[in-house]
Amino acid sequence: MHQPDHLKTVGLKSTLPRLKVLSLFEASKQRHLSAEEVYKLLLASGDDVGLATIYRVLTQFEQAGLLMRHHFEGGKSVFELNQGEHHDHIVCMQCGHVEEFYDATIEARQKKAATDRGFTIHDHSLYIYADCNKPKCPNKIQS
Repeated sequence: MHQPDHLKTVGLKSTLPRLKVLSLFEASKQRHLSAEEVYKLLLASGDDVGLATIYRVLTQFEQAGLLMRHHFEGGKSVFELNQGEHHDHIVCMQCGHVEEFYDATIEARQKKAATDRGFTIHDHSLYIYADCNKPKCPNKIQS
């Protein structure tokens, strides 16, 4: 878990909104959260933090390396804690549910593809867009 001192080590003051947002990401069972979801969760817990403040804090956390931003299908950004371990994502096109995975064979093939073409990988991301194979997607978004 990140402590308030950790914010200082990345150059951020330990303000109440920052601490609340960081705590939310650490405690949430949902690993990928949009700014709007963070806002709703904080409101539901009785915290009065404005949406503009949440956007600002999320951007600051991303710039400091505490959070990673993803742009999954649908155009909205979602954030997750940067825990220092690479993984890829499978995103359900029906409901938006995200599963994380790591596959050493895929990683090796990507590295070989880059090397064979004269590139050195510094960073990469893989998003697989699919449909849930369950008869009723448990997270189906109502239209």
